[in-house]
Formats: sequence, C-alpha cells, structure tokens
Amino acid sequence: MKQLINATSTPLASIFGSGFLIIVPILAGVVGSYAIFAILAVTILAYAVGSVVRYNIRVAEPALEAGTASHHTEVFERGSDVALVLAYVISVLLYIKILASFFLGGVENVIPGINTPMVSHILVSMVIASIAFVGYFHGLSLLQRLENVALWVTLVIIVALLAGFSSYGLAAYQGQGIVWPETPDKSLWEITTVVAGTLIVVQGFETSRYLGREFDTETRIRSSRLSQIISMVVYIAFIALATPLMHTLDGKVETDSLIKLAGEASGLLIVPLILAAVLSQFSAAVADTMGGGGNLTEVSKQHVSTRCAYVIICGGAIALALAPTLTILALASRAFAFYYMMQCFVAMSVNDSKNQRIAIGAVAAVLAFIMIFAVPAG
Repeated sequence: MKQLINATSTPLASIFGSGFLIIVPILAGVVGSYAIFAILAVTILAYAVGSVVRYNIRVAEPALEAGTASHHTEVFERGSDVALVLAYVISVLLYIKILASFFLGGVENVIPGINTPMVSHILVSMVIASIAFVGYFHGLSLLQRLENVALWVTLVIIVALLAGFSSYGLAAYQGQGIVWPETPDKSLWEITTVVAGTLIVVQGFETSRYLGREFDTETRIRSSRLSQIISMVVYIAFIALATPLMHTLDGKVETDSLIKLAGEASGLLIVPLILAAVLSQFSAAVADTMGGGGNLTEVSKQHVSTRCAYVIICGGAIALALAPTLTILALASRAFAFYYMMQCFVAMSVNDSKNQRIAIGAVAAVLAFIMIFAVPAG
C-alpha cells in the first residue's frame, strides 16, 4: 500500500498542478452553467487516454525494452519521446505563468499596480531561470522534495475550497436562491474548440509510465488509474460546487479568477489559496523540467547531459514567455494531445485485436482534433 501511495503522488501532483486553479473561469466563460458536462467530457477522454498509456506500460514497454518491438512501434515511441519534450517545455512555462498570476494577484492588494504584463514577464523569466540555474549547478533533486509537500498542501486547500463553496451554495439556497451563471452565446464549434484546449488540466497520469526505475509494472499501472479516479472525483465536485459562484465573474476569463471566487466563499481562503498556487505550480514546473530533461537526454542518445537538458527546457520556456497564459494553455493541450496520439499509435502497433485497435484509433482521432483545432479561451 505504501508503494502504491508513493507511486500515486507523482501523477496526482502533476494532474492537480496542471489546472484546478484555472479550469473554473475557463468553463464559466465558455459554457456557463453547463460546466459540469464539459469537465465530464474532458475527464472521460483523459481516462480513455490513460487506459492507452496503461496498456503501453503492460504490453509495449516490455517489447521495446527487449528489442522485440516492430520498426513501426519503435518509430512511434521515438516520436512520442520528442513530442513529450516539446510538451514539457510548454507546460513548464504554463505552470510558472499561473504561479505569477496568482502571486501578483494576491500582492496587488498590498502593492496596487504591481500586477502588470511586464512585471509578470520578469517574474516568470526569473523563476524559470532560477530552476535552470539550480538544475545545471546542483541538480533538481533538492527542489523535487517539494513535490509531496506541495501535493498535500494543495489537497488541503482543495478540501477547504470545496467546504467554502458548499457553504456558499447552501446559504444561497436557503436565502434568496442560487444564481446560476449565464450560458455564453457561443456556437457549438466555439465551445468544442475551447473545451478541447483544456486537455492540459488533466495531464499528468502518463508520468507513471516513466517511473520504471522506482516501481514495478503493476504498481505503476495502478498508480496511474488511481490518480485519474481521484482527480476525476475532485474535478467534478469542484466544478459542481463552484458553479453557483460563477455568476460573480461576469463572464470574464482571467487566470487568477479563483482568488475572487475564494473571497466570495470566505476571505479566509485567499491567502492559503495563493500559497497552494505558488507551491503546486512551482513543484509541477520542477517535475516537468526533470521529466523533459530526462526525455531529452534519452532522445539525444546521451549526447545532451541531463543538466544541460534542464537549461534547454527552461530556455525554450523563457523564449515563449511573452505569450498570454490562455494561449499557452491551449498550446500545451495541443502538444500533449500530439504526445497522447503518438502513444495511441504505439498501442495500435502492438495490439492484435481489431476491435481494440478501432477503439484506440477513435481516441487518436479525438486527440488529432484537439491538436489541430484547440483554441484559447477568452
């Protein structure tokens, strides 16, 4: 059981680091009171993709390690590794941009006027550069210790938010009644392409595949599945309980809007929420820098050292830092959709069942749609 808990902490921390802070305002701005159905669709798709990744852990991975995999499988796997490196570059930037947004949004109350695009860009660049500096000269194992701390702090804050949102909803129901958010006047195509751009918020379950040096096959498969089940329950409950507060956002899609919602539920939640945001996003950025660095070293066939790979990952993130957060969110979703699609091709290449190949192909088609058509919210 202890092994399973330890193995689950990595994918779970990555999933919660990916999007619980920004998913509410995005869904409020695109689907309003139907947000619960949107998060259901996203989490169900993610679970289907997770099933493909877990199949690859059990079937494709042993064949690749033994050298018995087909040429097509090896090509798809190499393409998958390259795609994951690019996805990690974008996700590192996304996490730090969300960190800056929440930190500056909180400091704004103390130092008015500090939350500007220029200050945000400087802060984002400095934080990413510091990760690169520590990674190159000291390695990231020290910073990695924050992962478990950040996970537990994040879980405590999520529970507190759920309690606060529940209290708000109950008080509204017993008082003047719940005010549901308006459904924005958007076409089905607009809704679909924006919701498609939120795939990144459930990313992280695939990290179990890359823990082979620490845990056995069955433990990794179970950890991936358990992390998805826990996150699905939390995300669905979170969106359901936050929906009665969505009308307070007035249809605006801003990355730090959760601070406003927390303040509506209880002013006591604001500071802990900002703390959780900073910890969870920094921890997730460190984890993805490590993951991207390891993948880049493997893709380069050890020509690029792990520490140099950290610098390359962080350098790529800084190069994209001027892009708006919601644009980076959609770009990250498209990058991970490409990686997941390649994983589907790996699974199809080692599967002898026609029906299973068709099912996996259908998942790949949805991911291809996201990769091509996903757009930013707002």
